[in-house]
Amino acid sequence: MALRLLLFDFDGLICDTERAAHRSWDEVYQGLLGHGLPAEVWAAMAGRSDGEQVAVADLATRLGRPVAESLRVARLRRKRELCATEPARPGVEALLAAGHAAGLQLGLVSSSRRDWVGPHLDRLGLRHWFDSVVTGDDTPRHKPAPDLYELALLRHEVAAADTVAFEDSESGVRAATTAGIYCVAVRNAVGTHADLSRADEIRASLRDFPLDARLGRFAGTVI
Repeated sequence: MALRLLLFDFDGLICDTERAAHRSWDEVYQGLLGHGLPAEVWAAMAGRSDGEQVAVADLATRLGRPVAESLRVARLRRKRELCATEPARPGVEALLAAGHAAGLQLGLVSSSRRDWVGPHLDRLGLRHWFDSVVTGDDTPRHKPAPDLYELALLRHEVAAADTVAFEDSESGVRAATTAGIYCVAVRNAVGTHADLSRADEIRASLRDFPLDARLGRFAGTVI
């Protein structure tokens, strides 16, 4: 094996938009029910392109009535407002720069739409690092299905065995590992309840990932 490709999730991993999403839903639950977003509901929706539907269904059940469209629109507006000031997570740009310097290909794999991911990459000044950006617009099935990762491997013409993926959610970890990719899970600010046990390893931050050592490991060198 030889490490050739690093693949990064976006929401919660590169930028903690998940924190903004969680806060926006938490405010809705507090306003309507007097308590915050339940941990088990967040765990079921985090990292999924259908996360909003999960929350809306749960909220409707608890309220005993459908959730008004105006509330959904206001919640999304609040999320966007919060996300607009969210910085890149610690270690992101340093790892991208190190991977580029090592001659690795760099890709982004997200279930989110391109018109969500792209503007944030531009805002954060990170788009130029990526050789490819695969989003939910590119495949019918999203994480936890492996389709997005399989498409990324195809575009880069790199085998799963020569790839490392970085994820922060259970659905993302499942997608990467089902595609046969070595997966490093990185917890985010609201991901303490996420089941990341399928990941090959769990790190507190991207700053903790020892790229130099892994280059040797994937090349077959004993470290």
